[in-house]
Amino acid sequence: MSLESAVGNAVIETNLKSFLLVLSVSLSVATLPQIFAWFHQIPYTLLLVIVGLGLATVDVRLVNLSPELILSIFLPPLLFEAAWNLKWTELKRDLVPICLYAVFGVVISIAGIALGLHELTGLSMTTALLIGASLSATDPVSVTALFRELGVPKRLTTLMEGESLFNDGMAVVAFGFLVTLPLGTSQLGLQPILIQLFAVVGIGMAVGGLIGFGISYLTQRFDLPLVEQSLTLVAAYGTYIITEDLGGSGVIGVVTTGLILGNFGSRIGMNPRTRIIVSEFWEFLAFFVNSIVFLLIGDQIRFETLQANLGTIAVTVAAMILTRAIAIYLLGGLSNWLVKSEIPIGEQTVLWWGGLRGSVSIALALSVPAILPGQDEIIATVFGVVLFTLLVQGLTVKPLLDKLKLLGNQPLRQQYSETVARQVALNRVLQHLQQPEKRPGIDPEFYRYQETLIRGEIDRLQAEIEQLQDEYPDLVKFMSEQLHTELLAIEADAYAEFVRTGWLNKELAPLLQQISDS
Repeated sequence: MSLESAVGNAVIETNLKSFLLVLSVSLSVATLPQIFAWFHQIPYTLLLVIVGLGLATVDVRLVNLSPELILSIFLPPLLFEAAWNLKWTELKRDLVPICLYAVFGVVISIAGIALGLHELTGLSMTTALLIGASLSATDPVSVTALFRELGVPKRLTTLMEGESLFNDGMAVVAFGFLVTLPLGTSQLGLQPILIQLFAVVGIGMAVGGLIGFGISYLTQRFDLPLVEQSLTLVAAYGTYIITEDLGGSGVIGVVTTGLILGNFGSRIGMNPRTRIIVSEFWEFLAFFVNSIVFLLIGDQIRFETLQANLGTIAVTVAAMILTRAIAIYLLGGLSNWLVKSEIPIGEQTVLWWGGLRGSVSIALALSVPAILPGQDEIIATVFGVVLFTLLVQGLTVKPLLDKLKLLGNQPLRQQYSETVARQVALNRVLQHLQQPEKRPGIDPEFYRYQETLIRGEIDRLQAEIEQLQDEYPDLVKFMSEQLHTELLAIEADAYAEFVRTGWLNKELAPLLQQISDS
C-alpha cells in the first residue's frame, strides 16, 4: 500500500470516528426529554447548543465547523425540507410582507448594525458591514419547531419560515458583494449592485425552476418511491452546486426547486404513498442535520475570545435587536397599508423577537478571507451574537407567546384526540362482548357486568367530548380534517393494492383530494 493511500485511509477513518461521535452525542441529547420531563421546556435544538457549550467548557472539540461544511453539506437539505413543506397557497397570501422582510429587512439590518458598530466601537466600516451582512440571515428553526409543538397559528409559522428562506439568499448575496469590495473585485454603486443582484437571483431561480419542473415531469413516467425519494436528494444538492458554479445563488436555487417539487411535482408525479415516504425522509434528514449543526455551534465557542470581544458583542446585539424591530414594525405596517396583509402587532412582535441567527451567519463569518483585517473579531462577534439569540431569545419565545395569548391549542387537541380514540377503542371492545360466540365456561353475569362498566365509561367519554366541543368549537373542524386525512390514506392504500394485484397499471390520484382542492 502506498503512503498516500495509507494517509487517505487514516483521514477517512478519523473523519468517520468524529462523525459517529457527533451523531452519538446528538442522539443521546434527543433522549433526554423522554427521560427527564423538565427538558420538555427547552426546544431540542437549543438543548443541543447547551450540551455543545458544556463540551466546549471542558475543551472537548468534536469537529471543526467550516463554511464549506455548513453551506455545501448542511444548508441544502435544510433549505429544501423547509421549502418542500411550505404550501404555495399560504406563501402566496403573504408574499408581499415576506419579500419586504427578506429584501429591505436585510438592507436595514446590515446598515443599522454596521452604523452602530462603526460609531460606537470604532470598527472600520468594512469590518462592521461584514458583521452586519453575516447577521442579516435569520435561522428560526428552533422557534418554528416550538410553534408546531404548541399549535401556534400556521400563518405565523409561514411568515417566519418564508422570510428565513428568502433572506438567507439575500444575506449570502449581500455578503458576497461586500466581501469583494475591499478586495477590489466589485464596484460600489447602485447600478452594479442591482445588476449583480438580479443576475445572482435570476440564475438561482432559473436553475431551480428547470430542475424542479424537470424532475416533476420525469416522475410522472414511473412509480418508484425510492427512486423518486433519491431524486429529491439529488435535486437539493445538484441545484446548489450547479447554481453556485454558474455564479448564481445556491440558496435561491434550492428554495425554488423545493417549492416547485413540494407544491407541483409531488402532486402531478407522486402518488400519496410516495409523497408520505418522501416527506418522512426529509423530516428525518432535517432532524439529522439540525442535530449535528446545533451541537457543533455550541461546541465551537471559544470563551476567552468571547470575553475579549464582549463590548463589541453587546453593541452588536443591541443594534441587531433595534434594527430588527425597525424592519419588522415598519415593513409590517407598510405591508398592512399596501396590500391589507393584516399582520397584528402581536404577531409582528413574535417575528421581531423570534428572528434568531444560526448556521448561515456562522458560515458567512467563517468564510471571511484571512487577508482582510478584523477577521478574528468578525468571527468572535458573530459567534457571540448567535449564542445570545439562541439562548436568550430562543428560550424566551414561549413566555412571549403566552404573554401575547398566541399559544395554540395543541395540548387541547391532543386531549381531544385521546378521548375520541379511547371511545372508539371501547366501542370495539363492546362489539366483541356482544358477539354470539362467547367463550364457554364464563358466567354470563360476568359478561353483563363488563358490558355495564364499558357502557358507563363510553357515556362518560361522550359527555367529555361534547363538553370540549361546546367550549372549543374549533375542535370539530380539527377532527374533520383528521378524518379527511384518514380517508385519503385509505383510498391511496386501495389504489396501491389494485396496482399490486394487476387491476390497475398505475396508481390514480385520490378522488377525495381532487374534490377538496377544487
